[in-house]
Amino acid sequence: ANNLLNLPLDPHGRLDMGILYEKKGHIAYVTIDNPDKGNILDHQTSDEISEVWKNIWEDWEVRVAILTGAGDRHFCAGHNLAPPPGVSEEDLNRIRTENIFWPLSGTVNGAKMGADGQLGDHYPHIWKPVIGAINGWAAGAGFYLMLTSTDIRIASEEHAQFKFALLSQGWVGNGPGATFLTRQVSHADAMRILLTDEAFDAKEALRINLINEVVPHGQLMTRAEEIANRIAGMPPVAVRMMKEFSIRFRDIPISEAWRVQTLYNTLLTQLTTDGDEGRKAFLEKRPPDFTGGIRPKAPGFPELSPEERALLDETRRELYG
Repeated sequence: ANNLLNLPLDPHGRLDMGILYEKKGHIAYVTIDNPDKGNILDHQTSDEISEVWKNIWEDWEVRVAILTGAGDRHFCAGHNLAPPPGVSEEDLNRIRTENIFWPLSGTVNGAKMGADGQLGDHYPHIWKPVIGAINGWAAGAGFYLMLTSTDIRIASEEHAQFKFALLSQGWVGNGPGATFLTRQVSHADAMRILLTDEAFDAKEALRINLINEVVPHGQLMTRAEEIANRIAGMPPVAVRMMKEFSIRFRDIPISEAWRVQTLYNTLLTQLTTDGDEGRKAFLEKRPPDFTGGIRPKAPGFPELSPEERALLDETRRELYG
Protein backbone atom coordinates (compact mmCIF):
# COMPACT_ATOMS: atom_id res chain seq x y z
CA ALA A 1 0.00 0.00 0.00
CA ASN A 2 1.19 3.53 -0.72
CA ASN A 3 -0.27 4.96 2.50
CA LEU A 4 -0.02 8.57 1.31
CA LEU A 5 -1.80 11.35 3.15
CA ASN A 6 -4.56 13.17 1.26
CA LEU A 7 -3.26 12.19 -2.18
CA PRO A 8 -5.57 10.64 -4.83
CA LEU A 9 -4.80 7.04 -5.79
CA ASP A 10 -5.96 5.27 -8.93
CA PRO A 11 -7.49 1.73 -8.80
CA HIS A 12 -3.98 0.25 -9.00
CA GLY A 13 -2.81 2.10 -5.90
CA ARG A 14 -0.84 4.73 -7.80
CA LEU A 15 -1.14 8.49 -7.72
CA ASP A 16 -3.52 9.93 -10.30
CA MET A 17 -1.25 12.91 -10.99
CA GLY A 18 1.61 14.15 -13.18
CA ILE A 19 3.85 12.43 -10.67
CA LEU A 20 3.73 8.64 -10.43
CA TYR A 21 4.46 7.37 -6.94
CA GLU A 22 4.80 3.76 -5.85
CA LYS A 23 6.28 1.94 -2.87
CA LYS A 24 7.92 -1.47 -2.95
CA GLY A 25 9.15 -2.55 0.45
CA HIS A 26 11.30 0.26 1.83
CA ILE A 27 11.87 1.90 -1.58
CA ALA A 28 9.79 4.81 -2.93
CA TYR A 29 9.61 5.30 -6.71
CA VAL A 30 8.97 8.85 -7.92
CA THR A 31 8.47 9.32 -11.66
CA ILE A 32 7.82 12.67 -13.34
CA ASP A 33 5.10 11.61 -15.74
CA ASN A 34 4.26 14.13 -18.44
CA PRO A 35 6.57 12.88 -21.22
CA ASP A 36 4.63 14.65 -23.99
CA LYS A 37 5.76 17.94 -22.42
CA GLY A 38 9.33 16.84 -21.67
CA ASN A 39 8.45 15.93 -18.05
CA ILE A 40 8.48 19.64 -17.25
CA LEU A 41 7.68 21.06 -13.83
CA ASP A 42 4.58 23.13 -14.49
CA HIS A 43 2.56 24.50 -11.58
CA GLN A 44 0.55 21.31 -11.07
CA THR A 45 3.52 18.96 -11.31
CA SER A 46 5.59 21.17 -9.00
CA ASP A 47 2.84 21.10 -6.37
CA GLU A 48 2.48 17.35 -6.75
CA ILE A 49 6.17 16.53 -6.36
CA SER A 50 6.27 18.80 -3.33
CA GLU A 51 3.55 16.72 -1.69
CA VAL A 52 5.37 13.52 -2.62
CA TRP A 53 8.58 14.72 -0.94
CA LYS A 54 6.63 15.54 2.22
CA ASN A 55 5.08 12.11 2.32
CA ILE A 56 8.37 10.32 1.72
CA TRP A 57 9.82 12.36 4.58
CA GLU A 58 7.00 11.37 6.96
CA ASP A 59 6.46 7.75 5.86
CA TRP A 60 8.22 5.51 8.39
CA GLU A 61 8.31 2.61 5.92
CA VAL A 62 10.31 4.47 3.25
CA ARG A 63 14.08 4.35 3.70
CA VAL A 64 15.27 5.42 0.24
CA ALA A 65 13.75 6.91 -2.92
CA ILE A 66 14.46 6.60 -6.64
CA LEU A 67 13.64 9.66 -8.77
CA THR A 68 13.35 9.38 -12.55
CA GLY A 69 11.34 10.57 -15.54
CA ALA A 70 8.87 8.74 -17.73
CA GLY A 71 10.10 7.56 -21.13
CA ASP A 72 13.60 7.66 -22.56
CA ARG A 73 13.92 11.27 -23.72
CA HIS A 74 13.57 13.50 -20.66
CA PHE A 75 14.38 13.25 -16.97
CA CYS A 76 12.99 16.76 -16.60
CA ALA A 77 13.31 19.43 -19.30
CA GLY A 78 12.74 22.41 -17.01
CA HIS A 79 10.00 24.72 -15.80
CA ASN A 80 6.90 26.05 -17.46
CA LEU A 81 5.43 28.27 -14.78
CA ALA A 82 3.04 30.22 -16.98
CA PRO A 83 0.88 32.81 -15.18
CA PRO A 84 -2.85 32.14 -14.71
CA PRO A 85 -5.09 33.08 -17.65
CA GLY A 86 -6.15 36.72 -17.74
CA VAL A 87 -3.09 38.19 -16.01
CA SER A 88 -1.78 41.13 -18.03
CA GLU A 89 1.91 41.60 -18.78
CA GLU A 90 1.81 44.89 -16.85
CA ASP A 91 0.41 43.23 -13.72
CA LEU A 92 2.87 40.35 -14.05
CA ASN A 93 5.84 42.71 -14.22
CA ARG A 94 4.59 44.63 -11.19
CA ILE A 95 4.07 41.44 -9.17
CA ARG A 96 7.58 40.23 -10.01
CA THR A 97 9.14 43.56 -9.05
CA GLU A 98 7.21 43.93 -5.80
CA ASN A 99 8.08 40.34 -4.87
CA ILE A 100 11.76 41.35 -4.72
CA PHE A 101 11.02 43.53 -1.71
CA TRP A 102 7.92 41.87 -0.26
CA PRO A 103 8.11 38.09 -0.84
CA LEU A 104 5.17 36.10 0.43
CA SER A 105 5.35 34.49 3.82
CA GLY A 106 6.08 30.79 3.66
CA THR A 107 8.51 31.21 0.76
CA VAL A 108 12.27 31.01 0.40
CA ASN A 109 13.91 33.03 -2.39
CA GLY A 110 10.55 33.33 -4.11
CA ALA A 111 9.68 29.62 -3.98
CA LYS A 112 7.09 28.02 -1.72
CA MET A 113 8.58 26.05 1.15
CA GLY A 114 8.08 22.34 0.94
CA ALA A 115 9.47 19.43 2.94
CA ASP A 116 12.41 21.52 4.16
CA GLY A 117 12.64 25.27 4.63
CA GLN A 118 16.13 25.68 3.20
CA LEU A 119 15.07 25.23 -0.43
CA GLY A 120 11.93 25.51 -2.54
CA ASP A 121 9.00 23.17 -2.66
CA HIS A 122 9.94 20.91 -5.57
CA TYR A 123 13.70 20.58 -5.11
CA PRO A 124 14.20 20.34 -1.36
CA HIS A 125 16.60 18.31 0.72
CA ILE A 126 14.86 15.46 2.47
CA TRP A 127 16.81 13.55 5.11
CA LYS A 128 16.39 10.23 3.33
CA PRO A 129 18.66 9.16 0.47
CA VAL A 130 17.44 9.87 -3.06
CA ILE A 131 18.90 8.08 -6.08
CA GLY A 132 18.54 9.90 -9.39
CA ALA A 133 18.00 7.60 -12.36
CA ILE A 134 18.72 10.11 -15.11
CA ASN A 135 16.89 8.62 -18.09
CA GLY A 136 17.12 11.57 -20.50
CA TRP A 137 17.52 15.33 -20.63
CA ALA A 138 18.12 17.10 -17.28
CA ALA A 139 17.86 20.76 -18.23
CA GLY A 140 16.98 23.96 -16.41
CA ALA A 141 14.85 23.06 -13.40
CA GLY A 142 15.52 19.38 -14.15
CA PHE A 143 19.22 20.10 -13.73
CA TYR A 144 18.45 21.91 -10.44
CA LEU A 145 16.34 18.99 -9.26
CA MET A 146 19.19 16.57 -9.85
CA LEU A 147 21.73 18.85 -8.13
CA THR A 148 19.65 19.60 -5.05
CA SER A 149 17.47 16.60 -4.31
CA THR A 150 19.49 13.56 -5.43
CA ASP A 151 22.45 12.10 -3.58
CA ILE A 152 23.54 9.27 -5.88
CA ARG A 153 23.15 9.64 -9.65
CA ILE A 154 23.01 6.91 -12.30
CA ALA A 155 22.71 8.04 -15.91
CA SER A 156 21.55 6.39 -19.13
CA GLU A 157 24.47 5.94 -21.51
CA GLU A 158 22.31 6.45 -24.59
CA HIS A 159 19.85 9.16 -23.51
CA ALA A 160 21.08 11.27 -20.57
CA GLN A 161 21.98 14.86 -21.46
CA PHE A 162 22.65 17.80 -19.16
CA LYS A 163 22.26 21.55 -19.69
CA PHE A 164 22.10 24.60 -17.41
CA ALA A 165 19.84 26.19 -20.06
CA LEU A 166 19.51 29.72 -18.72
CA LEU A 167 22.49 31.96 -19.47
CA SER A 168 21.78 31.75 -23.20
CA GLN A 169 18.39 33.32 -22.41
CA GLY A 170 20.01 36.17 -20.51
CA TRP A 171 19.35 34.75 -17.03
CA VAL A 172 21.40 33.33 -14.19
CA GLY A 173 18.28 31.64 -12.85
CA ASN A 174 16.00 31.94 -9.82
CA GLY A 175 16.59 28.34 -8.81
CA PRO A 176 19.67 27.03 -6.97
CA GLY A 177 21.36 25.46 -10.00
CA ALA A 178 24.46 27.66 -10.24
CA THR A 179 24.80 27.74 -6.45
CA PHE A 180 24.89 23.97 -6.15
CA LEU A 181 26.89 23.24 -9.31
CA THR A 182 29.86 25.30 -8.14
CA ARG A 183 29.94 23.26 -4.92
CA GLN A 184 29.73 19.86 -6.59
CA VAL A 185 32.27 20.00 -9.44
CA SER A 186 35.57 21.78 -10.01
CA HIS A 187 35.66 25.51 -10.71
CA ALA A 188 36.84 25.03 -14.29
CA ASP A 189 34.14 22.48 -15.11
CA ALA A 190 31.42 24.57 -13.48
CA MET A 191 32.49 27.68 -15.37
CA ARG A 192 32.42 25.88 -18.71
CA ILE A 193 28.91 24.57 -18.03
CA LEU A 194 27.59 27.91 -16.81
CA LEU A 195 29.34 30.30 -19.22
CA THR A 196 28.95 28.34 -22.47
CA ASP A 197 25.50 26.93 -21.64
CA GLU A 198 26.31 23.96 -23.86
CA ALA A 199 24.77 20.53 -23.38
CA PHE A 200 26.94 17.58 -22.39
CA ASP A 201 26.39 13.85 -22.23
CA ALA A 202 26.61 11.18 -19.52
CA LYS A 203 30.25 10.37 -20.29
CA GLU A 204 31.27 13.98 -19.67
CA ALA A 205 29.07 14.16 -16.55
CA LEU A 206 30.92 11.15 -15.19
CA ARG A 207 34.32 12.67 -16.00
CA ILE A 208 33.57 15.79 -13.96
CA ASN A 209 32.11 13.72 -11.07
CA LEU A 210 28.62 15.13 -11.48
CA ILE A 211 27.21 11.60 -11.53
CA ASN A 212 28.30 8.26 -10.07
CA GLU A 213 27.79 5.79 -12.90
CA VAL A 214 26.82 5.45 -16.55
CA VAL A 215 24.89 2.31 -17.53
CA PRO A 216 23.06 1.10 -20.64
CA HIS A 217 19.54 2.48 -20.67
CA GLY A 218 17.98 -0.95 -20.21
CA GLN A 219 19.91 -1.40 -16.95
CA LEU A 220 19.20 2.04 -15.49
CA MET A 221 16.42 1.14 -13.04
CA THR A 222 17.97 -2.22 -12.21
CA ARG A 223 21.20 -0.55 -11.12
CA ALA A 224 19.31 2.15 -9.19
CA GLU A 225 17.36 -0.56 -7.38
CA GLU A 226 20.54 -2.46 -6.50
CA ILE A 227 21.90 0.62 -4.75
CA ALA A 228 18.53 1.41 -3.16
CA ASN A 229 18.23 -2.09 -1.74
CA ARG A 230 21.72 -1.83 -0.27
CA ILE A 231 20.82 1.45 1.45
CA ALA A 232 17.43 0.10 2.58
CA GLY A 233 19.25 -2.65 4.48
CA MET A 234 21.32 -0.15 6.47
CA PRO A 235 20.20 1.28 9.86
CA PRO A 236 17.62 3.89 8.80
CA VAL A 237 18.14 6.44 11.58
CA ALA A 238 21.91 6.40 11.10
CA VAL A 239 21.46 6.78 7.32
CA ARG A 240 19.12 9.73 7.85
CA MET A 241 21.55 11.43 10.24
CA MET A 242 24.56 10.76 8.01
CA LYS A 243 22.84 12.51 5.11
CA GLU A 244 21.75 15.45 7.24
CA PHE A 245 25.22 15.83 8.74
CA SER A 246 26.93 15.70 5.35
CA ILE A 247 24.67 18.38 3.87
CA ARG A 248 23.91 20.68 6.78
CA PHE A 249 27.41 20.95 8.20
CA ARG A 250 29.64 20.69 5.11
CA ASP A 251 30.47 24.42 5.10
CA ILE A 252 31.45 24.87 8.76
CA PRO A 253 35.01 24.53 10.14
CA ILE A 254 36.33 20.98 10.45
CA SER A 255 36.63 21.06 14.24
CA GLU A 256 33.03 22.18 14.60
CA ALA A 257 31.72 19.67 12.06
CA TRP A 258 33.58 16.89 13.84
CA ARG A 259 32.02 17.97 17.13
CA VAL A 260 28.54 17.73 15.58
CA GLN A 261 29.42 14.32 14.14
CA THR A 262 30.38 12.98 17.57
CA LEU A 263 27.16 14.36 19.06
CA TYR A 264 25.16 12.64 16.33
CA ASN A 265 27.02 9.41 17.01
CA THR A 266 26.27 9.65 20.73
CA LEU A 267 22.58 10.15 19.99
CA LEU A 268 22.58 7.07 17.77
CA THR A 269 24.35 4.84 20.28
CA GLN A 270 22.31 6.02 23.26
CA LEU A 271 18.85 6.56 21.80
CA THR A 272 18.48 3.96 19.01
CA THR A 273 18.51 0.16 19.01
CA ASP A 274 20.31 -0.36 15.68
CA GLY A 275 23.80 0.25 17.08
CA ASP A 276 23.37 -2.68 19.47
CA GLU A 277 21.87 -4.81 16.69
CA GLY A 278 24.83 -4.14 14.41
CA ARG A 279 27.33 -5.23 17.04
CA LYS A 280 25.30 -8.30 18.01
CA ALA A 281 24.91 -9.39 14.40
CA PHE A 282 28.65 -9.01 13.82
CA LEU A 283 29.53 -11.10 16.86
CA GLU A 284 26.89 -13.71 16.02
CA LYS A 285 28.03 -13.80 12.36
CA ARG A 286 24.55 -13.13 10.96
CA PRO A 287 22.94 -10.42 8.83
CA PRO A 288 21.67 -7.52 10.95
CA ASP A 289 17.98 -6.70 11.20
CA PHE A 290 17.85 -2.92 11.40
CA THR A 291 14.46 -1.52 12.44
CA GLY A 292 15.17 2.12 13.29
CA GLY A 293 13.95 1.54 16.84
CA ILE A 294 14.11 4.46 19.30
CA ARG A 295 14.83 3.92 22.98
CA PRO A 296 12.52 5.33 25.65
CA LYS A 297 13.83 7.94 28.04
CA ALA A 298 15.69 6.22 30.86
CA PRO A 299 16.23 7.26 34.51
CA GLY A 300 19.48 9.00 35.38
CA PHE A 301 22.63 7.21 36.51
CA PRO A 302 22.86 6.62 40.29
CA GLU A 303 24.90 9.02 42.42
CA LEU A 304 28.50 7.95 43.08
CA SER A 305 30.53 8.07 46.27
CA PRO A 306 33.82 10.03 46.09
CA GLU A 307 35.70 6.74 45.85
CA GLU A 308 33.48 5.44 43.05
CA ARG A 309 33.83 8.74 41.21
CA ALA A 310 37.62 8.63 41.46
CA LEU A 311 37.71 5.07 40.11
CA LEU A 312 35.38 5.93 37.24
CA ASP A 313 37.43 9.03 36.32
CA GLU A 314 40.60 6.95 36.30
CA THR A 315 38.97 4.44 33.99
CA ARG A 316 37.81 7.22 31.67
CA ARG A 317 41.34 8.62 31.47
CA GLU A 318 42.63 5.16 30.57
CA LEU A 319 40.04 4.90 27.80
CA TYR A 320 40.14 8.42 26.37
CA GLY A 321 43.15 10.19 27.87
